[in-house]
Amino acid sequence: MKNGKKTEKAAQANSRRRFFGKAAAGTTAVAMPMIATAQTPTQFRFQSTWPSKDIFHEYANDFAKKVNDMTGGELKIEVLPAGAVVPAFGLLDAVSKGTLDGGHGVMGYNYGKQAAIALWTSGPAYGMDANMVLAWHKYGGGKELLAKLYDSIGANVVSFLTGPMPTQPLGWFKKPVTKREDFKGLKYRTNGLAIDLFTSMGAAVNALPGGEIVPALDRGLLDGAEFNNASSDRVLGFPDVSKVCMLQSFHQSSEQFEITFNKTKYNALPAKLKAIIDNAVEAASSDMSWKAVDRYSQDYIALQTKDNVKFYKTPDAFLQEQLKVWDEVIAKKREGNPLFQEVEKSMRTFAERAVKWDMDTNNPRRMAFNHYFGKKTTPTKS
Repeated sequence: MKNGKKTEKAAQANSRRRFFGKAAAGTTAVAMPMIATAQTPTQFRFQSTWPSKDIFHEYANDFAKKVNDMTGGELKIEVLPAGAVVPAFGLLDAVSKGTLDGGHGVMGYNYGKQAAIALWTSGPAYGMDANMVLAWHKYGGGKELLAKLYDSIGANVVSFLTGPMPTQPLGWFKKPVTKREDFKGLKYRTNGLAIDLFTSMGAAVNALPGGEIVPALDRGLLDGAEFNNASSDRVLGFPDVSKVCMLQSFHQSSEQFEITFNKTKYNALPAKLKAIIDNAVEAASSDMSWKAVDRYSQDYIALQTKDNVKFYKTPDAFLQEQLKVWDEVIAKKREGNPLFQEVEKSMRTFAERAVKWDMDTNNPRRMAFNHYFGKKTTPTKS
């Protein structure tokens, strides 16, 4: 019996040792988790072409935040306002050289390097609005043509178009503009191919970046000027120097924003981050267009009720005159510029199909607006 008891005790001791051995092994596994090495985030320094108070700079920050959030910190874009590193009109060169990693601006500011670049942003675009121009850019060959244009001028950039803008006003003046003769000798600010349009209509045109326009109007260096929209114009101080704004014009009826990256630095990014940037551009584009409807409509009312601005519709006869002069300008720009001809033909072909579909398909909004919000007259009793 003694031998039996010793054998039983030995078995129990063995069992305890096996149990505690397993427990110890488990404890070791819990106490020593896998250590992940932190990856150093890629930092990109961007500059916008807008003053920090302008809603356009806000749009640039909105884009950067989307990228920063979606990459989980792997890529961090810091956005600086116009002039922080280079002047607004120097953005393309700074990004191309790598002085900046990227930027947020408009293509019209690059007009002097190759006139065809401004076809995306200037003129009537054959009846297309800015969203339709973006459709042509993505699906109708515009993107490939723009890359070809930038290669032709040696720009080391990758370009993304975003943010369709509404039709821009004819501008701010001392008194209403009703006919072409009113532009004769007028000192006026615009940019892109609109420079050629209004020069041909008799104006003395000066292309200034956004932050310099109101001071020029205040000092009498300009008699009239356009920038973009109710929110930008209000915060930049246009109602402080003028109380007359003319709405509707064909000089910039289809503009959009451009986000550029230095090509060398962009190409060095992993495929995942490039995909995030591509999708962030489109997300920011949608968000910007929705925000614009909300903010611009509020400031349009505020300009009238708080700033005592009078808005006038540009007469149809003046708009028709713009179209005629634009055709003359474009005919001259085609000469000796095969790339200009190629871009214009592509845009025109797409517009003929897209604009007809749009006009035939969509309801007239003014009819519905007048039905619901137009002034109702009470019939007089006989």
